[in-house]
Amino acid sequence: MALKSVTLKLYIYSGTQGSYTASDLKYTISKDRISTKSNITIEIANLVRDYLDTTFNDDYVSSTKWVTVSQTLYDSDTGLEYDQNRSPVITNYLALDGYGYFEDSINPQLSTNALYTSNNMYLPEGVAGKLPIFAEGVGKVIIDSTTTEITDSGDSNQKIQYLTIPANSSTIQVYDTDDSTLLKTITVNNVCEPKYTPYKITFINKLGALQDLYFFKKTVETFNVTDEKYRRNNINTTSLSYNTYSGQQQRQNVNGTTSLSLNTGYVKEDFNSAIEELFLSENAWIRFENKTLPIIAKSKSFTNKTVLNDKLINHTVNFDFAFNKINNVR
Repeated sequence: MALKSVTLKLYIYSGTQGSYTASDLKYTISKDRISTKSNITIEIANLVRDYLDTTFNDDYVSSTKWVTVSQTLYDSDTGLEYDQNRSPVITNYLALDGYGYFEDSINPQLSTNALYTSNNMYLPEGVAGKLPIFAEGVGKVIIDSTTTEITDSGDSNQKIQYLTIPANSSTIQVYDTDDSTLLKTITVNNVCEPKYTPYKITFINKLGALQDLYFFKKTVETFNVTDEKYRRNNINTTSLSYNTYSGQQQRQNVNGTTSLSLNTGYVKEDFNSAIEELFLSENAWIRFENKTLPIIAKSKSFTNKTVLNDKLINHTVNFDFAFNKINNVR
């Protein structure tokens, strides 16, 4: 017997593992084995990613999905199922919109506990924060002296949980499911900023979770206008004259984009990872004038700052609002 081909059915759904129905079938893929290979490889990550929600309106909800892969293998000699005792082969995955770096090698295992890479969190004084965790891998979280037990129902809508960090907390400790192994400690830095207005940026980080990042210092708002012009004929053909108050040049398709330049204020070196992930994120929002608005990082270069080279570390990031000033949504 030799493997000839595979037919793969891809189910993507919310709820509990294995609770899919026929309506959850998103893709059916058939592929033959290359003669010089002993196996068949099918990449499904980008197909699954199309079904991961990326909306945010200052709410924090789990955006994971269950993925069930059904593989039916076929034999090259008989054309029948390759192993009728095992076919189809059913495999279940939990999908998050995260990514690894090149040096992590192929299909790296991302964090299964705290979905937050930095060891520091910066919050305005008197303001509560959010910490994303992966419920399957966390038993409890201790914030200062308060313990929160983590439960996992198996439903996709609570696989990522966003714990509220009370205002003016100082230390967060994340423990394994045995409730005794300390996995991560995060120091909460409460920043007093009496002069500038802090702005909260929320983005999808490399671990597939929503992460908040505050910019505490100087903010500069600019406005850029785009337009087109055409030359019009303003001669009155009856009188063979024209009005001097009617111009030859006429503007059209006028619109504009608002941009912001934000500064973090002084942060520690390990916060470079958070800024780097913000630069790489495809989805980001700002809390601006009591609304959650989509933004795009306009800055395209990032300097990994260190205390040795830079002494005090401040990051400046430029953003564009992800919409035109004049509403042209049709």
